[in-house]
Amino acid sequence: MSVLGIELRRSAAAGAALIALTVGVAALYTAPGRWSEGWMSLALTVKEYMILLWPIALAAGAWQGRREHRAKVGELFATTPRSRARRMLPVLVAMAASVGLAFLLVMGAAGLRIVSTAAYFPPDVVAITLVGAFSLVAAAWLGLGIGRLLPTLVTAPVLAVAGVLLVFFTAIMRPDWVGAILSPAYGSSPFYPFQTIDPRVTAVLAIFMGGLALTGVLLLVAEGRRASVAAALPVLLGFGVAAVIVPRDEASLVAPIDPVARELVCTEDAPKVCVTRVHANVLDALTPLARQGLSVLAKMPDGPTQAHEDTRAYITGDVPARDPDVVTITVRIDDRGGLAHPDAVVPEMVFGLGAGYGNAECERNGAVERAAAYHLLGREPVSDVGVIPEMIEEEPQLNAEAVALWQGLRKLPAPEALSRVTAVRDAILTCQDPTGLLSR
Repeated sequence: MSVLGIELRRSAAAGAALIALTVGVAALYTAPGRWSEGWMSLALTVKEYMILLWPIALAAGAWQGRREHRAKVGELFATTPRSRARRMLPVLVAMAASVGLAFLLVMGAAGLRIVSTAAYFPPDVVAITLVGAFSLVAAAWLGLGIGRLLPTLVTAPVLAVAGVLLVFFTAIMRPDWVGAILSPAYGSSPFYPFQTIDPRVTAVLAIFMGGLALTGVLLLVAEGRRASVAAALPVLLGFGVAAVIVPRDEASLVAPIDPVARELVCTEDAPKVCVTRVHANVLDALTPLARQGLSVLAKMPDGPTQAHEDTRAYITGDVPARDPDVVTITVRIDDRGGLAHPDAVVPEMVFGLGAGYGNAECERNGAVERAAAYHLLGREPVSDVGVIPEMIEEEPQLNAEAVALWQGLRKLPAPEALSRVTAVRDAILTCQDPTGLLSR
Protein backbone atom coordinates (compact mmCIF):
# COMPACT_ATOMS: atom_id res chain seq x y z
CA MET A 1 0.00 0.00 0.00
CA SER A 2 2.89 2.39 0.70
CA VAL A 3 4.23 1.79 -2.81
CA LEU A 4 0.79 2.42 -4.27
CA GLY A 5 0.51 5.63 -2.28
CA ILE A 6 3.84 6.81 -3.64
CA GLU A 7 2.69 6.04 -7.18
CA LEU A 8 -0.51 8.00 -6.66
CA ARG A 9 1.45 11.01 -5.39
CA ARG A 10 4.42 11.03 -7.74
CA SER A 11 3.26 9.41 -10.97
CA ALA A 12 1.13 10.89 -13.72
CA ALA A 13 -1.98 9.19 -12.29
CA ALA A 14 -3.24 12.09 -10.18
CA GLY A 15 -2.48 14.65 -12.88
CA ALA A 16 -4.25 12.57 -15.51
CA ALA A 17 -7.30 12.22 -13.28
CA LEU A 18 -7.39 15.95 -12.54
CA ILE A 19 -7.11 16.88 -16.23
CA ALA A 20 -9.78 14.36 -17.26
CA LEU A 21 -12.12 15.54 -14.49
CA THR A 22 -11.64 19.21 -15.36
CA VAL A 23 -12.10 18.69 -19.09
CA GLY A 24 -15.12 16.43 -18.62
CA VAL A 25 -16.99 18.68 -16.19
CA ALA A 26 -16.17 21.82 -18.20
CA ALA A 27 -17.41 20.22 -21.41
CA LEU A 28 -20.65 19.11 -19.76
CA TYR A 29 -21.45 22.42 -18.11
CA THR A 30 -20.65 24.37 -21.27
CA ALA A 31 -23.85 22.94 -22.80
CA PRO A 32 -26.08 21.53 -20.00
CA GLY A 33 -29.10 21.55 -22.28
CA ARG A 34 -27.68 18.54 -24.12
CA TRP A 35 -28.09 16.27 -21.08
CA SER A 36 -30.72 17.92 -18.89
CA GLU A 37 -33.47 15.58 -20.15
CA GLY A 38 -32.35 12.73 -17.92
CA TRP A 39 -29.84 10.07 -17.01
CA MET A 40 -29.58 8.42 -20.41
CA SER A 41 -29.04 11.78 -22.09
CA LEU A 42 -26.25 12.42 -19.60
CA ALA A 43 -24.68 9.00 -20.22
CA LEU A 44 -24.79 9.52 -24.00
CA THR A 45 -23.29 13.01 -23.70
CA VAL A 46 -20.41 11.80 -21.51
CA LYS A 47 -19.91 8.93 -23.93
CA GLU A 48 -19.66 11.46 -26.76
CA TYR A 49 -17.05 13.41 -24.80
CA MET A 50 -14.87 10.30 -24.80
CA ILE A 51 -13.37 11.96 -27.86
CA LEU A 52 -11.63 14.20 -25.29
CA LEU A 53 -11.28 11.93 -22.27
CA TRP A 54 -9.96 8.82 -23.99
CA PRO A 55 -6.97 10.59 -25.65
CA ILE A 56 -6.15 12.24 -22.31
CA ALA A 57 -5.91 8.85 -20.60
CA LEU A 58 -3.92 7.43 -23.52
CA ALA A 59 -1.41 10.29 -23.50
CA ALA A 60 -1.10 10.21 -19.70
CA GLY A 61 -0.28 6.53 -19.82
CA ALA A 62 2.34 7.10 -22.49
CA TRP A 63 3.93 9.89 -20.45
CA GLN A 64 4.09 7.62 -17.42
CA GLY A 65 5.35 4.67 -19.47
CA ARG A 66 8.59 6.42 -20.39
CA ARG A 67 9.49 7.21 -16.76
CA GLU A 68 12.19 4.54 -16.37
CA HIS A 69 13.79 5.51 -19.67
CA ARG A 70 13.69 9.19 -18.70
CA ALA A 71 15.30 8.48 -15.31
CA LYS A 72 17.76 5.99 -16.84
CA VAL A 73 17.09 3.35 -14.17
CA GLY A 74 15.98 0.47 -16.39
CA GLU A 75 19.20 -1.52 -16.01
CA LEU A 76 19.32 -0.84 -12.27
CA PHE A 77 15.80 -2.17 -11.69
CA ALA A 78 16.54 -5.19 -13.88
CA THR A 79 19.12 -6.33 -11.29
CA THR A 80 16.54 -6.52 -8.50
CA PRO A 81 14.94 -9.89 -7.62
CA ARG A 82 11.41 -8.63 -8.23
CA SER A 83 9.97 -9.37 -11.65
CA ARG A 84 9.01 -6.53 -13.94
CA ALA A 85 5.35 -7.53 -13.70
CA ARG A 86 5.38 -7.11 -9.91
CA ARG A 87 7.20 -3.81 -10.16
CA MET A 88 4.64 -2.46 -12.66
CA LEU A 89 1.60 -3.57 -10.68
CA PRO A 90 1.40 -0.40 -8.49
CA VAL A 91 1.69 1.76 -11.61
CA LEU A 92 -1.14 -0.11 -13.32
CA VAL A 93 -3.38 0.08 -10.26
CA ALA A 94 -2.66 3.77 -9.70
CA MET A 95 -3.43 4.73 -13.29
CA ALA A 96 -6.57 2.58 -13.40
CA ALA A 97 -7.94 3.87 -10.12
CA SER A 98 -7.23 7.50 -11.00
CA VAL A 99 -8.73 7.70 -14.50
CA GLY A 100 -11.61 5.35 -13.64
CA LEU A 101 -12.55 7.45 -10.63
CA ALA A 102 -12.24 10.63 -12.68
CA PHE A 103 -14.81 9.30 -15.16
CA LEU A 104 -17.24 8.42 -12.37
CA LEU A 105 -16.77 11.87 -10.82
CA VAL A 106 -17.58 13.51 -14.15
CA MET A 107 -20.88 11.60 -14.21
CA GLY A 108 -21.52 12.42 -10.58
CA ALA A 109 -20.82 16.14 -11.00
CA ALA A 110 -23.46 16.36 -13.72
CA GLY A 111 -25.84 13.95 -12.00
CA LEU A 112 -26.17 16.32 -9.05
CA ARG A 113 -27.79 18.82 -11.39
CA ILE A 114 -30.50 16.50 -12.71
CA VAL A 115 -31.12 14.22 -9.72
CA SER A 116 -34.23 16.22 -8.72
CA THR A 117 -35.71 16.49 -12.23
CA ALA A 118 -34.83 13.22 -13.96
CA ALA A 119 -37.99 11.13 -13.67
CA TYR A 120 -36.62 7.88 -15.11
CA PHE A 121 -33.39 6.03 -14.42
CA PRO A 122 -32.69 3.36 -17.08
CA PRO A 123 -30.68 0.42 -15.72
CA ASP A 124 -28.51 0.52 -18.86
CA VAL A 125 -26.99 3.77 -17.58
CA VAL A 126 -25.05 1.79 -14.96
CA ALA A 127 -23.49 -0.54 -17.54
CA ILE A 128 -22.71 2.31 -19.94
CA THR A 129 -21.02 4.28 -17.17
CA LEU A 130 -18.95 1.36 -15.89
CA VAL A 131 -17.80 0.42 -19.40
CA GLY A 132 -16.95 4.07 -20.03
CA ALA A 133 -14.74 4.12 -16.94
CA PHE A 134 -13.15 0.83 -18.02
CA SER A 135 -12.47 2.32 -21.46
CA LEU A 136 -10.37 5.05 -19.85
CA VAL A 137 -8.50 2.40 -17.89
CA ALA A 138 -7.80 0.51 -21.12
CA ALA A 139 -6.56 3.72 -22.76
CA ALA A 140 -4.22 4.46 -19.83
CA TRP A 141 -2.80 0.93 -19.80
CA LEU A 142 -2.34 0.92 -23.56
CA GLY A 143 -0.55 4.25 -23.24
CA LEU A 144 1.73 2.78 -20.56
CA GLY A 145 2.72 -0.04 -22.90
CA ILE A 146 3.30 2.21 -25.90
CA GLY A 147 5.19 4.72 -23.78
CA ARG A 148 7.52 2.02 -22.56
CA LEU A 149 7.95 0.66 -26.10
CA LEU A 150 8.51 4.12 -27.65
CA PRO A 151 9.97 6.22 -24.81
CA THR A 152 10.39 9.46 -26.75
CA LEU A 153 9.25 12.93 -25.76
CA VAL A 154 6.77 13.19 -28.65
CA THR A 155 5.01 9.87 -27.99
CA ALA A 156 2.43 11.28 -25.57
CA PRO A 157 1.31 14.28 -27.69
CA VAL A 158 1.25 12.18 -30.85
CA LEU A 159 -0.89 9.58 -29.09
CA ALA A 160 -3.25 12.32 -27.87
CA VAL A 161 -3.88 13.49 -31.42
CA ALA A 162 -4.09 9.93 -32.70
CA GLY A 163 -6.60 9.11 -29.95
CA VAL A 164 -8.92 11.93 -30.98
CA LEU A 165 -8.82 10.80 -34.60
CA LEU A 166 -9.27 7.16 -33.65
CA VAL A 167 -12.34 7.78 -31.47
CA PHE A 168 -13.93 10.06 -34.06
CA PHE A 169 -13.38 8.04 -37.22
CA THR A 170 -14.19 4.69 -35.67
CA ALA A 171 -17.47 6.13 -34.34
CA ILE A 172 -18.64 7.01 -37.86
CA MET A 173 -17.01 4.22 -39.83
CA ARG A 174 -18.96 1.67 -41.85
CA PRO A 175 -20.17 -0.95 -41.36
CA ASP A 176 -21.75 0.23 -38.12
CA TRP A 177 -20.97 -2.94 -36.20
CA VAL A 178 -17.23 -2.34 -36.62
CA GLY A 179 -17.58 1.13 -35.14
CA ALA A 180 -19.63 -0.32 -32.27
CA ILE A 181 -16.68 -2.54 -31.37
CA LEU A 182 -13.85 -0.06 -31.80
CA SER A 183 -15.09 3.34 -30.64
CA PRO A 184 -15.83 4.24 -27.01
CA ALA A 185 -18.00 7.08 -28.36
CA TYR A 186 -20.15 4.99 -30.71
CA GLY A 187 -23.92 5.47 -30.44
CA SER A 188 -23.72 8.73 -28.49
CA SER A 189 -25.30 11.06 -31.07
CA PRO A 190 -28.72 11.98 -29.60
CA PHE A 191 -31.78 11.93 -31.87
CA TYR A 192 -34.71 11.59 -29.45
CA PRO A 193 -35.14 11.51 -25.66
CA PHE A 194 -36.00 7.80 -25.41
CA GLN A 195 -32.84 6.72 -27.22
CA THR A 196 -30.58 4.13 -25.60
CA ILE A 197 -27.62 1.86 -26.40
CA ASP A 198 -28.19 -1.81 -26.99
CA PRO A 199 -26.70 -3.88 -24.12
CA ARG A 200 -24.89 -6.05 -26.66
CA VAL A 201 -23.13 -2.96 -28.02
CA THR A 202 -22.03 -2.06 -24.50
CA ALA A 203 -20.84 -5.65 -23.98
CA VAL A 204 -18.76 -5.82 -27.16
CA LEU A 205 -17.09 -2.52 -26.30
CA ALA A 206 -16.16 -3.94 -22.89
CA ILE A 207 -14.72 -7.07 -24.54
CA PHE A 208 -12.62 -5.09 -27.02
CA MET A 209 -11.43 -2.67 -24.35
CA GLY A 210 -10.48 -5.65 -22.20
CA GLY A 211 -8.29 -6.97 -25.01
CA LEU A 212 -6.81 -3.50 -25.50
CA ALA A 213 -6.04 -3.19 -21.79
CA LEU A 214 -4.37 -6.59 -21.69
CA THR A 215 -2.27 -5.69 -24.74
CA GLY A 216 -1.10 -2.56 -22.92
CA VAL A 217 -0.17 -4.58 -19.84
CA LEU A 218 1.81 -7.10 -21.89
CA LEU A 219 3.66 -4.31 -23.70
CA LEU A 220 4.53 -2.78 -20.34
CA VAL A 221 5.94 -5.97 -18.82
CA ALA A 222 7.27 -7.67 -21.97
CA GLU A 223 10.84 -8.88 -21.94
CA GLY A 224 12.15 -9.14 -25.48
CA ARG A 225 10.91 -8.55 -29.01
CA ARG A 226 8.86 -11.74 -29.26
CA ALA A 227 6.90 -10.93 -26.14
CA SER A 228 6.20 -7.45 -27.49
CA VAL A 229 4.88 -8.89 -30.75
CA ALA A 230 2.79 -11.46 -28.88
CA ALA A 231 1.19 -8.60 -26.92
CA ALA A 232 -0.99 -7.88 -29.95
CA LEU A 233 -2.83 -11.19 -29.53
CA PRO A 234 -5.26 -10.07 -26.77
CA VAL A 235 -6.59 -7.11 -28.74
CA LEU A 236 -6.99 -9.25 -31.87
CA LEU A 237 -8.74 -11.95 -29.86
CA GLY A 238 -10.97 -9.35 -28.22
CA PHE A 239 -11.98 -7.96 -31.59
CA GLY A 240 -12.69 -11.46 -32.88
CA VAL A 241 -14.92 -12.38 -29.94
CA ALA A 242 -16.72 -9.04 -30.11
CA ALA A 243 -17.29 -9.45 -33.85
CA VAL A 244 -19.07 -12.75 -33.20
CA ILE A 245 -21.61 -11.36 -30.75
CA VAL A 246 -22.09 -7.77 -31.94
CA PRO A 247 -25.57 -7.15 -33.43
CA ARG A 248 -25.74 -6.48 -37.13
CA ASP A 249 -29.26 -5.05 -37.46
CA GLU A 250 -29.75 -1.31 -37.80
CA ALA A 251 -32.43 -1.16 -35.09
CA SER A 252 -29.87 -2.27 -32.49
CA LEU A 253 -26.95 -0.21 -33.75
CA VAL A 254 -28.38 3.13 -34.89
CA ALA A 255 -30.20 5.03 -32.11
CA PRO A 256 -32.15 2.10 -30.61
CA ILE A 257 -35.31 2.77 -28.60
CA ASP A 258 -35.86 2.21 -24.89
CA PRO A 259 -39.52 1.06 -24.83
CA VAL A 260 -39.90 1.84 -21.13
CA ALA A 261 -38.65 5.39 -21.59
CA ARG A 262 -41.13 5.85 -24.47
CA GLU A 263 -44.12 4.65 -22.45
CA LEU A 264 -46.74 7.35 -21.94
CA VAL A 265 -47.50 8.77 -18.50
CA CYS A 266 -50.92 10.47 -18.51
CA THR A 267 -53.11 12.66 -16.35
CA GLU A 268 -55.89 10.87 -14.51
CA ASP A 269 -58.58 13.39 -15.42
CA ALA A 270 -59.84 14.50 -18.82
CA PRO A 271 -58.97 15.86 -21.27
CA LYS A 272 -56.06 13.47 -21.09
CA VAL A 273 -52.52 14.78 -21.54
CA CYS A 274 -49.64 12.30 -21.85
CA VAL A 275 -45.86 12.57 -21.98
CA THR A 276 -43.17 9.93 -22.27
CA ARG A 277 -41.85 8.47 -19.04
CA VAL A 278 -38.52 10.21 -19.50
CA HIS A 279 -40.37 13.57 -19.45
CA ALA A 280 -42.82 12.74 -16.65
CA ASN A 281 -41.45 15.57 -14.50
CA VAL A 282 -42.92 18.25 -16.84
CA LEU A 283 -46.42 16.74 -17.04
CA ASP A 284 -47.86 19.17 -14.47
CA ALA A 285 -46.39 22.20 -16.27
CA LEU A 286 -47.49 20.97 -19.71
CA THR A 287 -51.06 19.94 -18.83
CA PRO A 288 -52.75 23.39 -18.66
CA LEU A 289 -51.06 24.48 -21.88
CA ALA A 290 -52.02 21.30 -23.72
CA ARG A 291 -55.62 21.59 -22.54
CA GLN A 292 -55.71 25.17 -23.74
CA GLY A 293 -54.63 23.94 -27.18
CA LEU A 294 -57.29 21.22 -27.11
CA SER A 295 -59.95 23.80 -26.31
CA VAL A 296 -58.92 25.82 -29.35
CA LEU A 297 -59.03 22.76 -31.61
CA ALA A 298 -62.41 21.81 -30.14
CA LYS A 299 -63.93 24.71 -32.10
CA MET A 300 -63.83 22.41 -35.14
CA PRO A 301 -66.16 19.41 -35.35
CA ASP A 302 -64.58 16.07 -34.41
CA GLY A 303 -61.51 17.77 -32.98
CA PRO A 304 -58.93 15.83 -30.99
CA THR A 305 -59.73 15.07 -27.36
CA GLN A 306 -56.27 14.07 -26.11
CA ALA A 307 -52.76 15.46 -26.32
CA HIS A 308 -49.76 13.10 -26.42
CA GLU A 309 -46.04 13.77 -26.67
CA ASP A 310 -44.56 12.97 -30.06
CA THR A 311 -43.07 9.46 -29.75
CA ARG A 312 -41.77 9.00 -33.26
CA ALA A 313 -38.31 7.57 -33.78
CA TYR A 314 -37.14 9.43 -36.86
CA ILE A 315 -33.88 7.57 -37.43
CA THR A 316 -35.29 4.05 -37.35
CA GLY A 317 -38.48 5.02 -39.18
CA ASP A 318 -40.63 3.85 -36.26
CA VAL A 319 -43.80 5.96 -36.60
CA PRO A 320 -46.82 4.93 -34.50
CA ALA A 321 -50.21 4.91 -36.24
CA ARG A 322 -52.01 8.26 -36.13
CA ASP A 323 -55.08 8.51 -33.93
CA PRO A 324 -57.60 11.19 -35.06
CA ASP A 325 -58.56 11.78 -31.42
CA VAL A 326 -54.97 12.60 -30.45
CA VAL A 327 -52.92 15.69 -31.21
CA THR A 328 -49.16 15.32 -30.80
CA ILE A 329 -46.93 17.71 -28.88
CA THR A 330 -43.20 18.31 -29.11
CA VAL A 331 -41.86 18.44 -25.55
CA ARG A 332 -38.67 20.41 -25.04
CA ILE A 333 -36.58 20.45 -21.87
CA ASP A 334 -34.63 23.47 -20.67
CA ASP A 335 -31.18 23.56 -19.11
CA ARG A 336 -32.62 22.93 -15.66
CA GLY A 337 -34.73 19.92 -16.63
CA GLY A 338 -38.03 21.84 -16.73
CA LEU A 339 -40.41 22.60 -19.61
CA ALA A 340 -38.74 24.80 -22.22
CA HIS A 341 -40.55 27.25 -24.53
CA PRO A 342 -44.00 26.98 -22.92
CA ASP A 343 -45.28 29.79 -25.16
CA ALA A 344 -44.80 27.55 -28.20
CA VAL A 345 -46.98 24.67 -26.97
CA VAL A 346 -50.42 26.03 -27.93
CA PRO A 347 -49.40 27.52 -31.32
CA GLU A 348 -47.63 24.32 -32.35
CA MET A 349 -50.65 22.22 -31.44
CA VAL A 350 -52.94 24.42 -33.50
CA PHE A 351 -50.59 24.94 -36.47
CA GLY A 352 -51.16 21.33 -37.53
CA LEU A 353 -54.90 21.80 -36.84
CA GLY A 354 -54.84 18.62 -34.77
CA ALA A 355 -53.95 16.46 -37.76
CA GLY A 356 -51.35 14.39 -35.91
CA TYR A 357 -48.12 13.34 -37.56
CA GLY A 358 -49.14 14.20 -41.09
CA ASN A 359 -47.30 12.91 -44.14
CA ALA A 360 -44.08 14.43 -45.46
CA GLU A 361 -45.06 13.38 -48.98
CA CYS A 362 -48.39 15.24 -48.93
CA GLU A 363 -48.97 18.56 -50.64
CA ARG A 364 -48.82 21.32 -48.02
CA ASN A 365 -49.47 25.04 -48.11
CA GLY A 366 -47.90 26.82 -45.18
CA ALA A 367 -49.75 30.08 -45.69
CA VAL A 368 -53.15 28.37 -45.75
CA GLU A 369 -52.40 26.28 -42.67
CA ARG A 370 -51.08 29.29 -40.79
CA ALA A 371 -54.10 31.44 -41.64
CA ALA A 372 -56.49 28.69 -40.55
CA ALA A 373 -54.58 28.11 -37.31
CA TYR A 374 -54.46 31.78 -36.37
CA HIS A 375 -58.17 32.10 -37.10
CA LEU A 376 -58.80 29.48 -34.42
CA LEU A 377 -56.36 31.26 -32.11
CA GLY A 378 -58.22 34.52 -32.67
CA ARG A 379 -55.25 36.67 -33.60
CA GLU A 380 -53.36 37.87 -36.66
CA PRO A 381 -50.69 35.55 -38.08
CA VAL A 382 -47.11 36.34 -37.17
CA SER A 383 -43.81 34.97 -38.38
CA ASP A 384 -42.84 31.57 -36.99
CA VAL A 385 -39.42 32.98 -36.13
CA GLY A 386 -39.50 33.46 -32.37
CA VAL A 387 -42.62 31.30 -32.02
CA ILE A 388 -41.23 27.92 -33.06
CA PRO A 389 -37.82 27.47 -31.35
CA GLU A 390 -36.24 25.67 -34.31
CA MET A 391 -37.42 28.30 -36.81
CA ILE A 392 -34.64 30.81 -37.50
CA GLU A 393 -35.54 32.00 -41.00
CA GLU A 394 -38.49 31.96 -43.40
CA GLU A 395 -39.73 33.68 -46.57
CA PRO A 396 -41.43 37.02 -45.71
CA GLN A 397 -44.13 36.56 -48.36
CA LEU A 398 -45.31 33.38 -46.62
CA ASN A 399 -46.64 35.24 -43.59
CA ALA A 400 -47.92 38.10 -45.75
CA GLU A 401 -50.04 35.62 -47.71
CA ALA A 402 -51.27 34.09 -44.48
CA VAL A 403 -52.30 37.53 -43.18
CA ALA A 404 -54.28 38.20 -46.36
CA LEU A 405 -56.11 34.87 -46.07
CA TRP A 406 -56.76 35.47 -42.37
CA GLN A 407 -58.26 38.89 -43.12
CA GLY A 408 -60.52 37.26 -45.69
CA LEU A 409 -61.75 34.78 -43.09
CA ARG A 410 -62.60 37.62 -40.70
CA LYS A 411 -64.97 39.12 -43.26
CA LEU A 412 -66.96 35.90 -43.50
CA PRO A 413 -69.77 34.81 -41.19
CA ALA A 414 -68.39 32.79 -38.31
CA PRO A 415 -69.97 29.45 -39.39
CA GLU A 416 -68.64 29.82 -42.95
CA ALA A 417 -65.14 30.73 -41.77
CA LEU A 418 -65.09 27.75 -39.41
CA SER A 419 -66.32 25.50 -42.22
CA ARG A 420 -63.39 26.54 -44.41
CA VAL A 421 -60.89 26.05 -41.59
CA THR A 422 -62.34 22.59 -41.00
CA ALA A 423 -61.97 21.85 -44.71
CA VAL A 424 -58.26 22.67 -44.44
CA ARG A 425 -57.97 20.26 -41.51
CA ASP A 426 -59.77 17.52 -43.48
CA ALA A 427 -57.50 18.07 -46.48
CA ILE A 428 -54.44 17.62 -44.29
CA LEU A 429 -55.90 14.44 -42.83
CA THR A 430 -56.58 12.99 -46.28
CA CYS A 431 -53.27 14.15 -47.75
CA GLN A 432 -54.80 16.66 -50.16
CA ASP A 433 -53.59 20.09 -51.23
CA PRO A 434 -55.39 22.73 -49.09
CA THR A 435 -54.62 25.58 -51.52
CA GLY A 436 -57.75 27.61 -52.26
CA LEU A 437 -59.89 26.19 -49.48
CA LEU A 438 -59.86 29.44 -47.51
CA SER A 439 -60.46 31.78 -50.47
CA ARG A 440 -63.01 29.86 -52.55
